[in-house]
Amino acid sequence: MYTTYPDWAKEFARKYLSKTLNQFVLHGNVRDLVELKVKNKPDFKRFKPFLAEELFGARDIVLFYDRSSGIHFRDKSSMQDFNNALPNDLKAGANGSFTKLPKDPNRVMGILESYFKLRISENKSLACIIDYAETIVPNTDAASAGSEDRNTLVYLLKWAQDPIFMAADFTVVLLTENLTDLNRNIVQSPYNAAIKADLPDETSRLRFIRHFADEKLYKKVSGIPVKTLAQQTAGLGLIQLRSILANARENKAKLDFDSLAKIKKELIEAEAYGLLEFVETKYDLDAVAGHGPVKQHLRNASAALKNGNQDVLPMGYLVCGPVGTGKTFMVNCFAGEVGIPMVKLKNFRSQWQGVTEGNLEKILTLLDAMAPVAVMIDEADAYLGDRSASGDSGVSSRVFAKIAAFMSNTENRGRIIWFLMTARPDLMPVDLKRQGRAEEHLALFYPETTEERIEIFEAMKRKTGMTMTKNETPEVITSGTKRFTGADMEAALTRARFRAATEGKKRVTPEILEAVLEDFLPPTYPEEIELQTLLAVKECTSKNLLPERFKFMDREELASRIDELKELVR
Repeated sequence: MYTTYPDWAKEFARKYLSKTLNQFVLHGNVRDLVELKVKNKPDFKRFKPFLAEELFGARDIVLFYDRSSGIHFRDKSSMQDFNNALPNDLKAGANGSFTKLPKDPNRVMGILESYFKLRISENKSLACIIDYAETIVPNTDAASAGSEDRNTLVYLLKWAQDPIFMAADFTVVLLTENLTDLNRNIVQSPYNAAIKADLPDETSRLRFIRHFADEKLYKKVSGIPVKTLAQQTAGLGLIQLRSILANARENKAKLDFDSLAKIKKELIEAEAYGLLEFVETKYDLDAVAGHGPVKQHLRNASAALKNGNQDVLPMGYLVCGPVGTGKTFMVNCFAGEVGIPMVKLKNFRSQWQGVTEGNLEKILTLLDAMAPVAVMIDEADAYLGDRSASGDSGVSSRVFAKIAAFMSNTENRGRIIWFLMTARPDLMPVDLKRQGRAEEHLALFYPETTEERIEIFEAMKRKTGMTMTKNETPEVITSGTKRFTGADMEAALTRARFRAATEGKKRVTPEILEAVLEDFLPPTYPEEIELQTLLAVKECTSKNLLPERFKFMDREELASRIDELKELVR
């Protein structure tokens, strides 16, 4: 009988057989099922049993340790051997349980070290699997770490370099979901190898579905073609996929596209600790008023994605323009047009040491597994930070570097599309705006022509549900004597509906609408608006996307006026 292991397990074996390492960190998808093939037939095991029974199946002794359960064993022979080696005051009782054995890492490590050395001297082969390693050697500053954390760290670092352990058939495996949650001395040690277990790909998910439910059973629980289900569950682990299928079977609730989308959204948002939010919209780009050239550009991108031409797409977009021009709505509508999921990054920063980097690692891992996916970051100038940020022990600069590196991975072109939105692109670091990251800069502006103003008016009528006794466009709109952004127009039309309701009318009369539009005073910040407008002109990477009055604007005059406005705003 022959067995085929996943890629991460093969990498693990290669590095161990090099005889230069005996300590490994396995991170990523370590709470899931592991696929292995026995005589070309797929089989699936939980992660820790896979390690103990497959990778370390030939070891004489395999034991586990975590803070909650303490020390436990792969089999009775390992447990009995350990019991025989213990001092009398720590031995297991009549029922076989180690009631007197400590669970705290500081004392456990000392006991384990004595046991390991004893059995190694007898030429025994051993493996020690430490689960939830982030609770044993957490990512803390040396100055703030307690004596227990420091002692445990020293034990692990010492085991990785001890000549006695290095010469023996001895392995220590640390398990954690997020590598950044572990102490950096462990992660960066040259005597330690970090290996990532990825979420299952589409092919693996397809094999699992067919393994879990034969064709007859699958048709009973799902109305989605099996290959389509494998495609649509990107970002989910095999245990989550099993849960979806089992729920459909047990509750006799046949799986369809709507129920799958809802379940997947809930599972991924929970898996991301609530730090990712799916963007759901009932609109497509037809709902966007104005911005014709930008809409056409995004429609071309959508068509390229649908036709499988991902390699021609930009890595990401910087969407800029003054407040009220509909940047967020535009990207939301693109999500409804493009046919791939779009997620919004929520605030992943934390006041606690190491949590921010751990959150980010989890998010980026999920994005990679969910691809193709679009990612929206609103107020990107404030959200993403800067490489030179200081005052937080380097957290912001490390976060920035990690995001920048992930964004520039060309393997993700067409797989992960970034939308960074801001009214102040000048406050964003150049590193993120350069080619290879947010390389396409789209600029949105207030309506310039009568046609655009009428289009926004009609779009906001539909959005607010306003009906009129007589369908005509007010003169203040067609003439452009007063400027309305999309947000201003929505607010004004809502106010007109309110006034009509207070007068007992179900529809808005032209007189009411005219009076409301005449009375409406949108908040004005002329210097800020002009600054944001000119910054959008400066950032735009396509002349065809600019209004006529900006297309041939002298760049030196533009830069000079921006500097003047920045001084005024200050």
